[in-house]
Amino acid sequence: MKNLTFLLIAFGFATVARADNVKRDIPYAEPTNELQMLDVYAPENAKDSPVVFWIHGGGWQGGDKASVHAKPKAFVDKGYVFVSTNYRLLPKVDMEAIVRDVAKSIHWVADHIAEHGGDPKRLVVMGHSAGAQLAALICTDDRYLKAEGLTLGIIKGCVPVDGDTYDVPLMIETGAARRKAKGQPDPKFGHYEKFGSDPVKHRDFSAVNHIARDKGTPPFLLLYVADHPDTSAQAKRLGSVLSEAGIAATLFGAKDTEHSKINENLGLPDDPSTKAVFEFVGEMTRK
Repeated sequence: MKNLTFLLIAFGFATVARADNVKRDIPYAEPTNELQMLDVYAPENAKDSPVVFWIHGGGWQGGDKASVHAKPKAFVDKGYVFVSTNYRLLPKVDMEAIVRDVAKSIHWVADHIAEHGGDPKRLVVMGHSAGAQLAALICTDDRYLKAEGLTLGIIKGCVPVDGDTYDVPLMIETGAARRKAKGQPDPKFGHYEKFGSDPVKHRDFSAVNHIARDKGTPPFLLLYVADHPDTSAQAKRLGSVLSEAGIAATLFGAKDTEHSKINENLGLPDDPSTKAVFEFVGEMTRK
């Protein structure tokens, strides 16, 4: 029994060690800023492994690259290099600066992920909530990557998770109508203000307005909470625009979950959304 206990403990430590094979707080911009950093999780002795790039949520005002729950271990165990990035936040910088931070961190991946065993030519971009909006935008509006000397062609797939702002004006209108019906006041710093207090900027930060045929836009897997009226409507809106442009778009409405839980459960065994993600990512990164 003692030997069995020792073996179980040893196995547990080995499992933790694999999950903790991480290089933290790598700067991706100069001069160094504490929020312009990323973490890299990699399998032992990784070489030419596919790469998953994760963008955290938090309303563009909070959140952190360390809040990744089960994802790093789940992806590393399947042979992926997992990158989680931070970015500067509202209101200290504006939305454009945030998107440019994401582009800069992808530039770092393109230049350096091979040093960590990753294949920069097999990259999938993912994000939850605010990170879903950023993922969708960086994978459709090619200006941000072009500013870094890159193209959309380096991204093999995009997985936005339960975002509500792929069409920012639509979300602003939906929220305003709901508050009016309920007699509620407008927020002091809601979507209207976060996206620049300007309808032109609202449209420009909407992924749906940057989709066109033959642009190099990667295939999408859109995960969303099935019974959430806003995120389901936004996923279907983006999916429809992608499909109309001839871009592969798969929608997956997760049942019996909610906005935080769909993110926290990604990577857990028997999680339906996780299964959908691994099928999609595997197909997109296959050599």
